[in-house]
This record gives sequence, structure tokens and C-alpha cells, in this order.
Amino acid sequence: MAQKPSIPKGTRDFTAEEMARRNYIFDTIRDVFRLYGYRQIETPAMENLSTLMGKYGEEGDKLLFKILNSGDFLRGVDPALIEQGNCPALAAQLCEKGLRYDLTVPFARFVVQHRNEIQFPFRRFQIQPVWRADRPQKGRYREFYQCDADVIGSDSLLNEVELLQMIDEVFARLGIRIAIKLNNRKVLAGIAELIGEPDKLIDITVAIDKIEKIGIDKVNEELAERGLAPEAIAALRPILEISGSVDERLASLAGLLAGSDTGRLGVEELRFVTATAAGLGLRAELDLDVSLARGLNYYTGTIIEVKALDVAIGSITGGGRYDNLTGIFGLPGVSGVGISFGADRIYDVLNTLDLYPESTVSGTKVMFTNFGEAEAAASLKLVMQLRAAGIPAELYPDQAKLKKQFSYADALAIPYVAIIGESELAQQCLTLKHMASGEQQSVPFDEIVNTLSL
Repeated sequence: MAQKPSIPKGTRDFTAEEMARRNYIFDTIRDVFRLYGYRQIETPAMENLSTLMGKYGEEGDKLLFKILNSGDFLRGVDPALIEQGNCPALAAQLCEKGLRYDLTVPFARFVVQHRNEIQFPFRRFQIQPVWRADRPQKGRYREFYQCDADVIGSDSLLNEVELLQMIDEVFARLGIRIAIKLNNRKVLAGIAELIGEPDKLIDITVAIDKIEKIGIDKVNEELAERGLAPEAIAALRPILEISGSVDERLASLAGLLAGSDTGRLGVEELRFVTATAAGLGLRAELDLDVSLARGLNYYTGTIIEVKALDVAIGSITGGGRYDNLTGIFGLPGVSGVGISFGADRIYDVLNTLDLYPESTVSGTKVMFTNFGEAEAAASLKLVMQLRAAGIPAELYPDQAKLKKQFSYADALAIPYVAIIGESELAQQCLTLKHMASGEQQSVPFDEIVNTLSL
């Protein structure tokens, strides 16, 4: 017996109905991106590993899907590495390319490679899949789509404010209630200085970014394992637990970080972004989260994360400011900021809350039955007229029993069936049946477009 086929864990098939729903998400996001003047680009699914490695931190590098070199991939590999089972060193020799982990690093590579063809500040959006060798679980996949918008070549914090407006508009259109959480990498750097561990910023951010998943006690254990002194860990906890309104927490941070130039600048940036965005009347809840770190090493300023308020799921959008990501590719001093919508998690949220409009999964509006060659020929002409008028229509391809043809229309939720038999053909009229009510009406051939346009 043949083995039942399957797909890799962390990936999914999508039916026609599911794709209609996903396209509703993509179209909504794409429309907002274009509304704000962002232009679409695409980059390859695979990049050179030299482009990807070292940009996401130690943990991110472990989650990169590496592509085995084609041909005799063992040629030139040190046999001792194989015997030792030295996987990192082996991977460096066996793999030259990898599947992209996100869309931001490939975008930075794109900007540098095409620097003479683009105008700064450059606004781009990208809707493509990415891959991560993560442990699959609810809301976390190995293959998933990101919908990114970035503006690069501008230091202005107005870009951050505009990105918050875009987030607000997208989720308002989708009907999802959200909270937008903000922090600033400079604030985190100032905190590292304050607790006496300025050289441990990456260790601190990687650990505290897990507070929501594993809790503060487990985070403290990880900080200790990463070499932070007990007194530093003790000093960090009350800072992460600062409470009050956004303004009150900013005031507390400003006092705590008064001795850190970097930390003070981060607080001022947060104050400008939150105050300006709030003054524009965002519908979303705007919050400050001092523990928000988003473990990616390339962030240097504002950090953004979006949570759905009515569904327990991870972040559904994230992003932030990166001041010199292009510098690692030979174009220093170019600042950028961007956001990424997690389309797959948004899809799960919309499914859970059943927020799709009824029109989302609509396909064919009318199906013509097939009773024979002459009837099918007449139907094809009418199908062509309907399609020209923007009305989705199809002809059942085979001469089959009427019950089978009706069952097909029912299964696909086609609202109307047009029947053209021998008598209808002679009278140049068709019988139009509304499938939900069972009502039928006779419609002249030359009136079918107007009838179905109502």
C-alpha cells in the first residue's frame, strides 16, 4: 500500500476558500501600503548565507534553513569535521545559500545593490514567504508570509508615526482590536548601563524578550546563565515592572536614565512618537513596554510590536528602527525603519473571530448547465458577455444529469444556475434559478447581464 503523502511540519496547504480569505488579508494590507506611497519589490527566496548569517543574533542564526550545495557537496570538506560532528563548521563548508529568515535583511542587500537606481528616502513594501527552522506550535510556523513596509534613507521620527498610522488603518479595516506596544533600543542600552552591564546588552535583550513566554523568574535564571551579576539582575527587575500611564512610565524612565545620554535620547524619541501618534487619534491602544526587545540585533531605535486583544496568540505585527543595516553591505550611514505584518497569524485571528466579510469567499456568481452541444455553444456566448461585464460565470463542462450539475453548484455555493435546454434555446430565454430560495424566473438572453448586475 502506498504511503500517504504529507507535508513538512510547520507548513500548511490552503484550499481555494482559504486562499480567498488569505488574499483578503493581502489585498487589505497592500491597499494601505499603496495609500501611504509605498512601492512593491520582490527578492529571491534564497540568499547567499554570507548575506543572512550574523544579522539576527545567535538564536536567529540557528533558525536559518541552509541549502545543501548541489553536485558533489562533500568535495573539499575536512573529513575531521565530519568525524567530530562539528555541525556549524560543516554547514559553512556544505552550504553557500539559505532560505531568507525575514524580508528586512534581503531589503538592505537590495538597497545597497541597487543604490544608483532608487531615490532616497525609499519607501518599499514586500509580500513574500519566509522560512525559520523553529519548533512548530500554535501561531508559529516554519513557512509563513510577511508583509513588510520600510522607509530607508531618512532619520525622521515622523516615519515611525506614519507606520503606526498604517498599522492602525490595516487592523481597523480587518476589524481586529489591537494594542500597539512600543519601546526603544536606546532605552534598553541605557538600562544596561544603569545596572552596570553595558557590555551585556544583547544578552539582556535576548532574555527579557521572553518574559511573556516564560515569566520573569525564568528570565532571571537565563540572565544569570548569561553571566549577569546577581545585583544587576536584582536592579533590572523593578525597571521592567514600572507601572502607570504611558506618560508616567516615560517620566519614570527619564528619571532613572538621567545619567545615560543614550537612554535619555531613547526616552525623548519614545515621547515624541507616542505623543504625536496619540495626537492623530489612533483607534488602537498605544502602550509602552519596557521589556519589549524583539531579539533581532539590528534594531537601534524604536521597537514596535502588535498584539491582538481578543485572541491569545503571539505578536501579529512587529518592527523597528535600524540605523546602519546597510553598512554591513558597504553602504554606511543609511537609517531605516519598517514594520512586518504576520499574515499567517492574522489569518488565524480572523478565523478565530470569524471576521471575514461574506463577499470574501465569493467565486462564480452563475453556473450554466450543459445539456448538449448547441445549448453549450449558446451558454458560452452568454458566459463571455457576463465575464466582460465583470460578473464571474462558468459553464459546467460535461453533459451530465441535472442533479449532478446542481450538486456541483451547491457544493461551491454558486448562488445562481442558468438552465438552457431545447425549449429555452428556441425561445432565446434561459431559466435562472436562485439556489438558496429555489425561485426561478425566465430571462431573455439579452437581459441576463442586467438581471445579474442588480
